[in-house]
Amino acid sequence: MKHTQKKKLSLGTIISFLITIICIGGIIYSGINIYLWKQSIDKNANIQDSINKRVKTENDKIQVDFNKLKKNNPDTVGYLKVNNTNIEYVVVKTTNNDYYLTHNFNKEQNVAGWVFMDYKNTNSSNDKNTVIYGHNMKDGSMFGSLKNTLKTEWQNNKKNRTIQYITEKETLKYVVFSTYVVNEEEYYIQTDFNDEEDYSNFLNKVKSRSNYDYQVNIKTTDKVLTLSSCAGYGNKRVVLHAKLI
Repeated sequence: MKHTQKKKLSLGTIISFLITIICIGGIIYSGINIYLWKQSIDKNANIQDSINKRVKTENDKIQVDFNKLKKNNPDTVGYLKVNNTNIEYVVVKTTNNDYYLTHNFNKEQNVAGWVFMDYKNTNSSNDKNTVIYGHNMKDGSMFGSLKNTLKTEWQNNKKNRTIQYITEKETLKYVVFSTYVVNEEEYYIQTDFNDEEDYSNFLNKVKSRSNYDYQVNIKTTDKVLTLSSCAGYGNKRVVLHAKLI
C-alpha cells in the first residue's frame, strides 16, 4: 500500500511539474510576442515620423515628395488619408499580397506589416476596383481605426466621407458609399469583371451590404476604392467602398 501511494505521489509530482513548465513556457512565449509587437509598433511609428517630413498639408491639400519616398522604397505607389481615423499612410504594392503583411515600409520583418495595394491593381484611376489592405492593429495604427467608419458618429459627419488618395500623377478624391462587416471572402476584393452587367451586380451587392445609407448613386462608369482589414474577431472583415468623384 505504501509503495502504491509513493508511486501515485511520484506521478502526481511529475504531472504538476510538467504543468508548471508548460505554464512558464506559455508566459515566456506571450512575453516574447508582446515584446515583438511593441517593437514593431515603435519601429513603424518612427518610420511614419520620417515619412511625415516628406508630406505637407496646406488648406486640406496634401503634397507628397514621391521622389524621396521611392528612394527609400521603390514599391511606393500612393498616399492614403481617411478623415477622423489614423489612416494616413504611404501605400506600397509588390507582386503578391503576402509580403507586406509581415514587412514594413523599410522592408524589415514586422508583425504590423504596412498598408498595401492589391498586386492585381495597376495603381491607375482606370481600375474598376482598387483594393488597399492594412492590419487591424490594437493600438489603432495601420488599418486599426478603419472600424471607426462603422460608427454612426463617423458616418453622420459628411467631411469624413471624402477620402483622399494621392499618386505621383494625380490627386484623387473618393466619396464613401458603403461600410460593413463581412465574412472573409474574395468577392468584394474582385478587381476584374467579365462585362458591364457583372460589374453592375458587384456594385449593387456591395452597396446593399452597407450598415448606413450614404445616399450615393453608383453606376458602371464609376471607379471604386475598397479598403479592407480584419475585424479582430472570427474571420470577419471590415470593408469600406468609395467611388471616384
